[in-house]
Formats: sequence, C-alpha cells, structure tokens
Amino acid sequence: MIKILHLTFILMSVVSFVGRVIISETQPALLKQKLFKIAPHIIDSALLLSGIALVFQGQWLSTEHGWIIAKLCALVVYIGLSIVVMRNRGTTRWLAFSGAMLCFAYIGIVAVTKNPLFFL
Repeated sequence: MIKILHLTFILMSVVSFVGRVIISETQPALLKQKLFKIAPHIIDSALLLSGIALVFQGQWLSTEHGWIIAKLCALVVYIGLSIVVMRNRGTTRWLAFSGAMLCFAYIGIVAVTKNPLFFL
C-alpha cells in the first residue's frame, strides 16, 4: 500500500513540476494563486514521508544502503535545479529543467535497480 502511495506521489510531483513550468511560460500570473504555492509542498512532503516509510518497511537501512544515499543526493540536486527553473527564464531555465528531469530519471532507475552506478 505504501509503495502505491509513493508511486502516486511521484507521478503527482512530476506532473505538478512540469505543469508549473508550462504555466510559468504561458500564464505566469496563475502561479501567484494560493493553490499553486501550497500544493507542490504538500505533494512533495507526502512523497518524502512515503519514501521514508518505505525505507523502514523494507528494512533497507539494515543492509547495503548506498543506493538510498545516491537517491538522496540526486534529490538535493533535483530540488536545487527546480529552484533555478522556477526563478529564471530563457536558456538557464531550460538547461536546469533538463538537468532536473535527468535527476528524476536517475532517481527512478536507481530505485528500480538498487544500483547507483547502473550506467557502468
């Protein structure tokens, strides 16, 4: 059950992020509405809490956990790039957006393979 919730929050988080980027390009005034300011934080908090619950449920802290640390590091980079995306325009925004999506893909692949160096 927690895994399904976690996957749902992942989907909601990515859709929310991409949607806010599109809205910021097409109708930036909408982003000033309370819903667009609060909802992403609620979704991402639920995502993080469900991830923590999965770590404890799966007892992954009792085994090799390098892949979890890799995911957390990539998450920090993703958050930083997401901030750059939402605060900038032009080429900087789109480079940061590409980087954020690469981080997201990396996190997903590491979650499935449990191998932070899957590309080697």
